[in-house]
Formats: sequence, structure tokens, C-alpha cells
Amino acid sequence: MGRLLAFSALTPASFSSHMEKRESYNFKVYSSITDVSTPEVPVESSIVKGDSWSIHKFGGTCVGTSQRIQNVANIVMDDSSERKLVVVSAMSKVTDMMYDLIEKAQSRDDSYELALDAVFEKHKLTAMDLLDGEELASFLSTLTFDINNLKAMLRAIYIAGHGNESFSAFVAGHGELWSAQILSYVLRKGGIDCNWMDTRDVLIVTPAGSNQVDPDYEESEKRLDNWLLKNPSKVVVATGFIASTPQKIPTTLKRDGSDFSAAIMGALFKARQVTIWTDVDGVYSADPRKVSEAVILNTLSYQEAWEMSYFGANVLHPRTIIPVMPYDIPIVIRNIFNLSAPGTKICREPVSENEEKQNLETYVKGFATIDNLALVNVEGTGMAGVPGTASAIFGAVKDVGANVIMISQAYFFTASSEHSVCFAVPEKEVKAVAKALEARFRQALNAGRLSQIAVIPNCSILAAVGQKMASTPGVSATLFNALAKAKINVRAIAQGCSEYNITVVVKREDCVRALRAVHSRFYLSKTSIAVGIIGPGLIGATLLNQLRDQAAVLKEKSKTDLRVMGIIGSKKMLLSDTGIDLFTWKELLKEKGEKADLEKFVHHVHGNHFIPNTVLVDCTSSTEVADHYHDWLHTGIHVITPNKKANSGPLDKYLKLRALQKQSFTHYFYEATVGAGLPIMHTLRDLLQTGDRIIRIEGIFSGTLSYIFNNFVDTRAFSDVVMEAKAAGYTEPDPRDDLAGTDVARKVIILARECGLNLELSDIPVQSLVPDPLKETASVDDFIQRLPSFDSDIATKRQAAEDAGEVLRYVGVVDVNNQKGAVELRRYKKQHPFAQLSGSDNIIAFTTERYNKQPLIVRGPGAGAEVTAGGVFSDILRLASNLGAPSY
Repeated sequence: MGRLLAFSALTPASFSSHMEKRESYNFKVYSSITDVSTPEVPVESSIVKGDSWSIHKFGGTCVGTSQRIQNVANIVMDDSSERKLVVVSAMSKVTDMMYDLIEKAQSRDDSYELALDAVFEKHKLTAMDLLDGEELASFLSTLTFDINNLKAMLRAIYIAGHGNESFSAFVAGHGELWSAQILSYVLRKGGIDCNWMDTRDVLIVTPAGSNQVDPDYEESEKRLDNWLLKNPSKVVVATGFIASTPQKIPTTLKRDGSDFSAAIMGALFKARQVTIWTDVDGVYSADPRKVSEAVILNTLSYQEAWEMSYFGANVLHPRTIIPVMPYDIPIVIRNIFNLSAPGTKICREPVSENEEKQNLETYVKGFATIDNLALVNVEGTGMAGVPGTASAIFGAVKDVGANVIMISQAYFFTASSEHSVCFAVPEKEVKAVAKALEARFRQALNAGRLSQIAVIPNCSILAAVGQKMASTPGVSATLFNALAKAKINVRAIAQGCSEYNITVVVKREDCVRALRAVHSRFYLSKTSIAVGIIGPGLIGATLLNQLRDQAAVLKEKSKTDLRVMGIIGSKKMLLSDTGIDLFTWKELLKEKGEKADLEKFVHHVHGNHFIPNTVLVDCTSSTEVADHYHDWLHTGIHVITPNKKANSGPLDKYLKLRALQKQSFTHYFYEATVGAGLPIMHTLRDLLQTGDRIIRIEGIFSGTLSYIFNNFVDTRAFSDVVMEAKAAGYTEPDPRDDLAGTDVARKVIILARECGLNLELSDIPVQSLVPDPLKETASVDDFIQRLPSFDSDIATKRQAAEDAGEVLRYVGVVDVNNQKGAVELRRYKKQHPFAQLSGSDNIIAFTTERYNKQPLIVRGPGAGAEVTAGGVFSDILRLASNLGAPSY
């Protein structure tokens, strides 16, 4: 047994010129393999290094099939570089298959032989697709020898039930040996003079702990020079991932070893560039699986790439960058399946294309996240001024072998009177960490010098990465403002003194939404808002058409991406995970709509982590829907509505709603509740916010009643004008709903409350235009038939007004000085602005301290689906602006 294990450790000491030395791997000749080395050759000046060399690395996916290997060969042949080194991984999945062989053999699982046969067949068939003649025969001879040798070795492990690390490295490395040989044969077949390199003859590394190795550059350079003298060639195909120890024992470069070996070779050759070929177009500004609008970054500095990689971005392992940095050798990430994409260049310090236009965008390159973390917070007043506390904390963490991802000195759950150390570790390690800390500080906890060792599970880290962004005013503020507006609670913060990252810890369930929120805020993508439309009636349908027509313009000009994720009516609803097609929404709702369920609808629209911001647009006049506004705002959902019921309903509910709105970062916009698309609420809000004092608001707030009294002239009967307005679609189906004045009273209440008056709807006296005997009429038809019999009463009022040179107008009034309101029929001189209206226009006069002698007038269309929907649309754009979309 001892002899077998010694053999396992020493067998791979000799592996240059693979076919020439096949006898050295014979189990019967133990002495022939214990001291074989490459003879040292004096270095001559004919060795060429430097800018004439370019390094290409192709991963397992790139060489996963015979067609892909041919594509790799074509890329190498098309490269105009004078000299090329091509580093290849094993074919896709082969390395896993090789490790699986070892596990099966160690477990005494007989299926290892069948698994090895599968490896043989995979490479045999690949070679037969690509090669022929002597090249095919030569490779198959090598492959057969290697497989037979591996079978004998695995059989020995099967018997012993054990194999050591160097044996595993030797077995696993065969995938690279075979793919390098196949590619070299294909290149030769294409007329390229090339050699293949077993990098175990060249790369010497030493173990560095934590599953890492350190290259011995001095020894590796000597071996490279010797290899180049023996194998002069302008194209070299080299194995990735594998190397040797100083004792000539096979090993690997561990995680991302092929990338690492390409970077090491780039440093040894002093190459012009290292190109890492993969299956993505480059480095993204964020994980595209989480942020669909993530963009490819043209350039990254070494430090930016390092930071993004550390925090989980699919860039390069940080150690891959280390070898090339001293020589300023750029690394380019390119997509082998999309040669038109230029990729991402990682270099010393990319210079902005236009320094004069530098802003926050240029300082934040991208975002990365790490999931499945837990925070550990050690706090207590006894920590202050006690030397060695932090050392003791992290010493205990080290003793259990845990990995500290982030350390924060500012922890949001800590009282200001206490001191704390907060750090993040992988969630799977947190129990051992907490147990070790409690044991280490048991005396301090019992004595009260430490108040607690708290564990906060289910966390994720979000890191913003960019060159010198930490020293740029406004970056941190912008980042945290974006998180706040997305209603993301930050649990811990760390800002690197290297000025390349700002790191926050958030709840795991908030991570994707947080990532999208900050990504959008820094203009790396659109400001995305998930929209839910409640009530696809006349106003809702018109709004959907407006959204459809403006979608492309908004994306281009204001970088706003409005995605309607759901539409719900009284009976059916339509839901989408990516956004409803607004050109066919009516057909989709009819054909694919499901039973309406408001709770499910809200959960779907808001629960979609694809988009960080959610707005529900209530286009109904329902009190039941309005009653949900408070809960929606409380859960971080923005609300926009022309529905007047919430703001004119019970005063206590209104005050509770407005208090919540002021406390949170969620928005509640309701411009269209008064004046449809006219900027009534906006104007009033601006007056109040700039310090003006409102004295009086008076206006014609009903488009229906405006139309009626603008046409109630000469000898026309009032009932005829009402019927005309109904036929033209200006009135509600039951005209009494307009003539009763309740709608105007609601608008008066909304304006009064906006001015600070705590009035109920019942506090507003309303002069109804519905004759008392007709208020209880059972049907609309009865009302219409009987209305002419009451024409004389209002005709008398009109005549009296005309005799005095006046006109009748139905108005709402907010008397702020006297803290009251009213809705009534009033007379105005024909020169008054209220007498100059036409059609269904609204007009509102603001009398304030600034606008006292001459009121501020707002006039325009105050009714109709188009203008009302336009007012709602304006609120949606206002929301987008508040969430970070630029103005234009």
C-alpha cells in the first residue's frame, strides 16, 4: 500500500513529449519515473517575447464540440498577430467527468470503467470529425494509451480505496492535454506551423493555502525559455489549468485556472494582449439575469474588474488580473459566438472619451451582488477603548475557518451610546462563527461589557463599483436616494478607502429590486416602473392608448421604461411577467384574461422583482378601491388616480393617508381629481410650497355644468340643453349625478383640505339643480320626461341675471379665511372671466396674498377621457422624474 501511494504522488513527474515517453508511465518500471526532468538549455537571444505575442484563452464551452474547436482554429488563423499562444481548457464537462472517475474509484463503484469509456468516446468522435490520415492515427494512439494508463491507475485506487491530491490533479489534467493536441492538429491541417505545450513542463507553482497557488515566475520563465528554444514556433497551443510543483508533482491552478494560466503566460511572454474568449459579449454593468437592461462595459480598470469580481460579478477571478498588472497588459473579454461584439477591455486606467463630460455616470461602472449571507454584530459599551477587541473577534472567526466578506463600522441597529463591529459571512458559516464568538467573549457578555452578539440572517451584499467614485461628491447620496425611493432598507454600509466601491447589505428578498433601482438611477438602464391599471373603462383605456403611443419616445428621450404588468376590470384581469402588449391588450384581456382578484393582481404587479418600482393607477370611481391606497403606499407601492373618493372621503382616513405619504418615499399623485388634465393641484401646491397664502379658490369645476350654462342662453329651455349635453356624452348616464353638485363638492373638499382646512363633505352646502320632486324618481327615463315641467324655475333665474347684465354659472368656492366651502349657482358680470367660457371648459381663480388684486387664472378643458387620461399620464411622468428619470 505504501508503495502504491508513493507511486501516485510521483507518477506525473515526467510529461513532456507525451508520445515519446509513454514507457515512463508503465506500472512495471517504477524506477524510471522517479527522477525525470527537462534538461536546461542555455538561453539564447533568438527567443522572442513582447508585443509580437498575443495570448488567446478558450474555455470549455468554446471547445465543447468538434464544430466549436474548428471555430477556435478559424479565429486563431484569422488573428493577424505575428505570434500567438492559445490556451485551451478541457472540452465542456470533461474536467467534471475526470473528477467523477476518481470519486467512483475511491468509492469502489465499478461504473468508473464505463465512465472512462464515455470520456474516450467523446474525444475519439471529436477527433474523427476534425482529423484524418496520420494526424487522426497519431492522436487516437495517444488517446488510447492515456485511457489504458488511466484505467490501470484507477484500478489501483479502486483496490486501495484512496487517492491523493496530486493523483487527482494528474487525472483531471488529461482533458486539457487532449483538447490542446486536437486543436494543434486542426491548425496544422489548416497550414499553420504550430506546437502544443504541456504547461506542466513550464509553469511552476507553490501552494498558498485556501485552495490557491502562487506562480514561481523566475523558474517558470527559465523553463519557458528552454521550451521555446526546443520548440521554435509562431503559434503555440498550451494547456490551461494544469501546472507542476517545484518537486515536479502535477497540480492545478484551482478555480478559474485556465484564465489564470493565460494571464501568467501573458506576463511570461510580456505579450501585447490577453484575450479571454467566453460565451458572453463582455462584462455587464450588472447581472443581466437580474437586470435585463444591463449594458456591456467598453472598458474597466484592473481595480474595477477586481472589485466587481470580488462581489460576485461574472468577470474574472481577481487573481487572473494580478500577473498582467505589472506589465500593463490589457485583458479583453470577448464572445466566441458573437465576433461582431468588441467585448470589454480591462487595463490600467481607462481614460474617459470626453473628460469635460464626466459626471456621476462615469464614476459608477457597474454593480454586483453576493447572496446567502448573514450579518454578525458584536456590540457593547465595553468595547470602547479596549485594545485587541477587533483582533479577538476576527481571531475567533479565523479559528473556525469562516470567510469575512465585508466589515462595517456603521451598523444601523446599534444605539449611538454603544460601539460595535459588524461583518458579513456566508450564511452556512454563521452558526459556527456565533458559537465561537460566544465562547470567546462569554465573560464579557456575563459582565455586561458586551451587550450582545447578534446574527441577522437572509442578507445580500450590493456593491457599486467605479473608479474614484467614493471621492466624487454626490455618488453616495445618489445611491442611497435610489434605494430609499425603492423602499429598500439598508442594514449595513461599508465604503472602501481604495475609492472603488460602496457596499451595502440589504435583505435577501430585496436584493434584485435594490440592484435594479440603483442601476436605473445611474442611467445604466431606463427608469423602469411596473404599472398596474385598475379600471380599463373609458379613462383607463384612453390612458393605455396614450402609454402605447408614447412608449418608444419615453425610452429614447427620458430613459423611462413604463411596463404595464397588469390590467384589472370588475370581472376579468390580465397579468404579464414582462409587460402587456398595449397594441392588443383588449383582445388579450378578452381571450386570456382570468377572473378578477384585486389582491392577486396587486401581489403580481408589485411582487415582480424584475422591476424595482411599482405604481398602481386607479381609473375607477370606486370607494372600495380607494380604501386600499393606505395599505399600498405602506408596502412601497406608488398610487396615481383621478378617483376623488379617497381625498374627499372621511377626514380621518384622508389625514392618515397624507401622513403616511409624507413619512414614506412612496408617492401619491392625484392631479386629475380636480380639473382633469388642467394643472390645478400642481399650481396650488406650488403656491403653498413657495410660501404664498391662499385666500380664496373659486371655479367652475364641472365640464358638464360648464357646457350646460354656456349654452343655456336666449330662450332655450334648460331641459333641452341637459338632453343635448347627455346626447353629446358630457353627462353621466344619469344626468342627476352631475346636476346634484356632489362631484363639484368633492373637488371643493379636495382643494380645501389641500389648503389645510379639515372639512368633511357634509360641511359643504350644495345647491342641487335637481328639482326636489325628481330626486326620488325611479328611473332616468322618468327624470328626463318630467324635467321640462320644471324649466320655468331656472328660466326665471336666467332672465333676472340677463336683466342685470349677468350670466349664471355653477361654481365651487373654498373660502380659506373663513374656513368654509360652498357649491352653488351664482351670477357674474358678462365681463368676468367666468362669463367668457365656451364648450365644457373649466376655470379656476386663485386669490392669494401675491395674487390679490388680480387672481391667478387657470382655464382649459376640464372634462373628457383624453384630457383626464392626459392628467394621469402627466402624474406617471412626474413619478418617473422623482425616481430618477432625467428631464428634457
